[in-house]
Amino acid sequence: MLLARTRHSYPDTSGRGRLYSVPLAILLLSAGFAGAGRLPALAQAAAPASQAAAPAPDAIKQREQELEATRAQAISATEAREKLKADIAAIGQDRAKLNSQLIDVAAQVRGVEGRIGDAEARLRTLDSREAQVRGSLDSRRSEIVEVLAALQRAGRRTPPALLVRPEDALQSLRTAMLLGSVVPELRARAAKLATDLGELLALRKTIATEHDRLAADRDKLRDDQARLAAFVEERQRQQAAIEKDMEAEGARAIALSRQVDSLQGLIAKMEQDLKSAAKAAATANLQGAPAAVNGKPNLTAFKDPARKSPAIAFASARGLFALPVNGSKIREFGGSDGAGGIEKGISLATKAGAQVTTPCDGWVVYAGPFRSYGQLLILNAGGGYHVLIAGMERISVNIGQFVLTGEPVATMGTTSQVASILATNASQPVLYVEFRKDGTPIDPGPWWAANEGEKVRG
Repeated sequence: MLLARTRHSYPDTSGRGRLYSVPLAILLLSAGFAGAGRLPALAQAAAPASQAAAPAPDAIKQREQELEATRAQAISATEAREKLKADIAAIGQDRAKLNSQLIDVAAQVRGVEGRIGDAEARLRTLDSREAQVRGSLDSRRSEIVEVLAALQRAGRRTPPALLVRPEDALQSLRTAMLLGSVVPELRARAAKLATDLGELLALRKTIATEHDRLAADRDKLRDDQARLAAFVEERQRQQAAIEKDMEAEGARAIALSRQVDSLQGLIAKMEQDLKSAAKAAATANLQGAPAAVNGKPNLTAFKDPARKSPAIAFASARGLFALPVNGSKIREFGGSDGAGGIEKGISLATKAGAQVTTPCDGWVVYAGPFRSYGQLLILNAGGGYHVLIAGMERISVNIGQFVLTGEPVATMGTTSQVASILATNASQPVLYVEFRKDGTPIDPGPWWAANEGEKVRG
């Protein structure tokens, strides 16, 4: 126990004119509470070179455990893939089952994304507070040495040999105070140190717990995203089997989009000149508004995953829609667009790779790049309403396709794709959402649900 026997002498402030000894461990404690991490390095420095060359048994055991964990993960991944294949095979051509799975898994992905965002926010607060407490303790190193040394003298006992961790210091303080061995003038100082050390330990424990939860959620997010990607691929494969000329229609849509300069011009061009979009628009116009029950929209219609038309009329869905992506609003409808104009929609700052889902039922009348909007998705929601969503990196639906509320339709990239937002938010992805009625932008605010419990899903 080298640390327990190595001492430094300091003048005794008690007035008895002698020196007292302070364990070197206390000095390590006062240097920033990092001694626990430094002890292995000290031991390695003292070990002969011949011993350093041979791998320690603990290191060998750790490597074996890591290899075993890797093997277990590989087996688990293989089993997950096989299960996913079986699930897709069981769904077969059942559109209702596939839609239900898509919406459920997309909801799970967005739920985990939300938990991760909340956990990261909590960790930022906890890390900030830990830094404050550690800074306060570091600024009182000399006081910590003095109080711990005084406790050693008062208790006539040597502190623990490895008194280099906050846990040991806190235990020493509490024990001495409990036994009444702290003189009155030191009691307040010891109590304050004990409080700060206790808070530091509690913060460390909470932070460790949050990190564990965050790691588990990130693992689950990866699994859910892989599952969702497989279902999306199957959905599009089945869609391609129905629409034989889907690829050609997509190429024609992009060519037509280059002939117009405005969003309204794009909508009109698609619904007039593109076969699949025109068919979708015609279907939307023929459907009419779903009947209401006692003057209120029939929300039970959302439970039918096999529906091929909107569950309720768009105009009747005020206060029911969820935002299409997890994020925070950075621009509101009617506000300044940063270039002397007025915002015609809302902008949401998101996480990289965030999942985008449809806020409503509707037919896809355009899906692809357009001017300064990046990747643009336009839905005909019926009744003269259109929903425009832009700024994604990748769209996973095709023109003419009918999509349900909450169905996954796109994913975000890593930076902003919308030119009008690049100047102020170039470093993170931003989703732009716009509602239109008979070609005119309208405030989407009344359609968003006030809380989670009010949102509808497919």
